[in-house]
Amino acid sequence: MDSLFGTDGIRAVAGQYPLDYSTVYTLGKVIISFLREEGLEPRVIIGRDTRESGEWLEEALFLGIQTNQGEAVSAGIIPTSGVSFLTQKHSFSAGIVISASHNPYQDNGIKIFSSQGIKIPDSWERKIEEATKEATEDVKRETIKITPQSSYSQAYTEFLKSRFSHVNFKKKFKVVLDCSNGASSFIAHQVFTDLGFETIALNNSPDGKNINTGCGSLYPQNLAKKVVETKADIGVAYDGDADRVIWADENGIILNGDHTLFVLSRFMKEKGLLTSDNVVATTMSNIGLEKALKKLNLTLIRAPVGDKYVLEQMIKLNANLGGEQSGHTIFLDDCQTGDGILTSLKMLEAMAIHNIPLSRLVEDFEQFPQLLVNVKVAEKKNFNQFPEIMNTMEEIKNRLGDTGRLNVRYSGTEPVARIMIEGQDNNEIEGHTQKMANVIKKYLGPK
Repeated sequence: MDSLFGTDGIRAVAGQYPLDYSTVYTLGKVIISFLREEGLEPRVIIGRDTRESGEWLEEALFLGIQTNQGEAVSAGIIPTSGVSFLTQKHSFSAGIVISASHNPYQDNGIKIFSSQGIKIPDSWERKIEEATKEATEDVKRETIKITPQSSYSQAYTEFLKSRFSHVNFKKKFKVVLDCSNGASSFIAHQVFTDLGFETIALNNSPDGKNINTGCGSLYPQNLAKKVVETKADIGVAYDGDADRVIWADENGIILNGDHTLFVLSRFMKEKGLLTSDNVVATTMSNIGLEKALKKLNLTLIRAPVGDKYVLEQMIKLNANLGGEQSGHTIFLDDCQTGDGILTSLKMLEAMAIHNIPLSRLVEDFEQFPQLLVNVKVAEKKNFNQFPEIMNTMEEIKNRLGDTGRLNVRYSGTEPVARIMIEGQDNNEIEGHTQKMANVIKKYLGPK
């Protein structure tokens, strides 16, 4: 039987293992038993994104929790970070998010937060996984009525707005929001409008199947066009569960999470808000970010890919700013996980205080050419079992020297090896990428 947990909780096609009804029902029971074993109250809050499968997955969890005499409360459709915030704020023993983030609607997932509002550690995942596998049996699907408690989403909305009560926005910014037909669809527009921004909302009419479809953080091209067309100050694109955000500047240029870290690390340093000279990113962040931060006397620390690993490193180093190139940004003084809406407001605050457009805020960040290639694999075997793969990696790293980087890893959610190479010359890194891809296909590709 395959593993339940990947790099970011459980993720699969909804209805297929491990997101079949019986397994999810059993997972609900097991979580309650686990909380009791840890000496915690069997009390859980659940939120979800807009996928059509979210309803029955939430019902399966509820029934499993209630069968084991646990208490489950629904926050309804809400960003992942909202569940993180509410879990800690209202003293729940755990928070559960039903979402597959940026994946297509057919997929779904389950993320579990501890009482501190942070994703549970790998050791907890292993215990829950083992117990779930042992206890799973066929369960007849039941339909129950779950009524979300609107007070929880309101509390999260008020929290977001409260972070900016001190900011004097002298200019009324025009903001284009792409909600990806996901979890931000019913919250982001309200927050920005209530704070006085002129807001144009796109893709905020979810129908259960249109989440992430040609929109949001994976497809920001239409957002960029809308920004130029409407002469907006900034375009904001969320993913399905709104824990990440990328941008289009006023000229329609698309910017990613590395730009976010550069702008906001400089802003927070100027304001004396950084608790450390370390800013945490991942192995995927561009070497240009590392060099730009060095000029600010800041050090970029790289964690493994995954926002929970970024958070672990932040806590270890007493750093309060970290994130991923994909758009997760963590402000540890405000929230324990990435929050796309919060990050958007922070970026607008930096624009307001500096009184310059976004294009000017990022002009000191020189992004090195970077190529990302996915190679399908038949099996995720350890690379060091294949001398030719390891020798090719070493050869490419030597040729790049300190003006580039190579990173090869397996996806946590798909049967692919991800190759990332960056350097100063496009032709050079294209050649290196092709060579690396070919040797991986040779030994690990489907036959």
